[in-house]
Amino acid sequence: MKLDHLDLAIIAIYLAGITLFGLRFRKKQRTLRDYFLADRTIPWWAIALSIVAAETSTLTIISIPGLAYDTDMGFLQVVFGYLVARIIICIIFIPSYFRGEMYTAYQLIERRFGPHLRSLAAGLFLITRAAAEGVRVFAVSIVVAIAIGTGEIASIAIITLLTLIYTFEGGMAAVIWTDVIQMIIYIGGTMVGFVTLLHLVPGGWTTIHATAAAAGKLRIFDFTPTFSKTYTFWAGLIGGTFLTTASHGTDQLMVQRLLSAKNKVQSQTALLTSGIFILVQFALFLLVGVGLFVFYRHFPPATPFTRSDRIFPTFIVRDMPRGISGLLIAAILAAAMSNLSAALNSLSSSSIVDFYLRRRPQTPENRRLALSRASTFIWALVLFGLAILSQHGGRVVEVGLSIASVAYGAMLGIFLLGLLTKRANERGAMIGMACGFAVELWIWLGTKVPWTWYVVIGTTVTFTIGYIASTLSEGHGFSRAAAKRDSLRL
Repeated sequence: MKLDHLDLAIIAIYLAGITLFGLRFRKKQRTLRDYFLADRTIPWWAIALSIVAAETSTLTIISIPGLAYDTDMGFLQVVFGYLVARIIICIIFIPSYFRGEMYTAYQLIERRFGPHLRSLAAGLFLITRAAAEGVRVFAVSIVVAIAIGTGEIASIAIITLLTLIYTFEGGMAAVIWTDVIQMIIYIGGTMVGFVTLLHLVPGGWTTIHATAAAAGKLRIFDFTPTFSKTYTFWAGLIGGTFLTTASHGTDQLMVQRLLSAKNKVQSQTALLTSGIFILVQFALFLLVGVGLFVFYRHFPPATPFTRSDRIFPTFIVRDMPRGISGLLIAAILAAAMSNLSAALNSLSSSSIVDFYLRRRPQTPENRRLALSRASTFIWALVLFGLAILSQHGGRVVEVGLSIASVAYGAMLGIFLLGLLTKRANERGAMIGMACGFAVELWIWLGTKVPWTWYVVIGTTVTFTIGYIASTLSEGHGFSRAAAKRDSLRL
């Protein structure tokens, strides 16, 4: 079960083309601001598309249809929370990020609390982002191995190397503009795939709708008042709101895009616009899963699927017409490379800005740029290794979201302490963060609480304990670093 020469040629043209396109931005990288923020010259609409592309990985494209295949369209309840979170971030977070010259989200933590908490927050980001990204990179190998027949390690190496080339050379400008191209490719490819699916199922949409409705696959809302189910309206709306407020408001991977906008208003416009695309995109991926469910009712696979993540890639390679299979595989690789490039650039920026330059602020600009590229290369090796270790687990999208969610609660809690209170101090916030993270680890490893509640619980614990610890400790109010609120510069 492999693609034919036409499909392989389409994939090869895409991989070569996107790599060369990203390399076009190399000459524009002269300063750290150029490399990590694209000199703040990116228009809002490109940032909006880049935000969507960055939160869409191979996990999304192969695992969300598999989720709908196994269950229903209830995941959309989480997406509604994604929309609410964007409004919260525009009101609370973005105005703070545009007060002064910032390169990372964690500079805001130092400005409010102090350097120790900044290091702790940035370190937690590096560890959890790398772990979650390792799962995402592994998901690439599922697709490439099925389509081309290469082993999983070779598949991971191919995508990691090509993404590294243009991210290493072109920095944030290359990342964002390749994101735009890649989003157009994977959305367009998925739409072509869905239309093709309609033609392959006897009776088309009428049959798909009738069969799926009878099987309960089109159900979106579940108002059951329970804490144990992953996808209910309450878990989706509340959990999705907390998750996205953390991921888009405190995670360097997303904040870096918001900081690349020309000004605060364009950053807010980009984030709000991205929400519209996200809703449409997830609805499309879920409908693909519903269509696959009906297709395999009519044409059962010779061998039952061992995991739902393999259903969509297998369908693409085995049942799609020539040419369209190659287009869809290229679309999935586009999402993978987009997410990976975003991770490499954000991990590098936090490593250099939050750690190296704090200790050596007098480093000349040309050396800063060289070190940033070296850091990007090192992180590529780290993610390659972590992807190889991520070959076991359940549905990869849920594994990836679970890992990210474990740290998000503690992270969001300290940001809210800094932005919403005046009495919280660095010592109290660190105590709260440690407690919140410990609780999240226990929930993840020792309970059956659904991942949709991780961030809610972690944020509540961090904020509550952090505030209480601050009021009980000496030195209420802002830390010494807060006195420098408007003077922080690299």
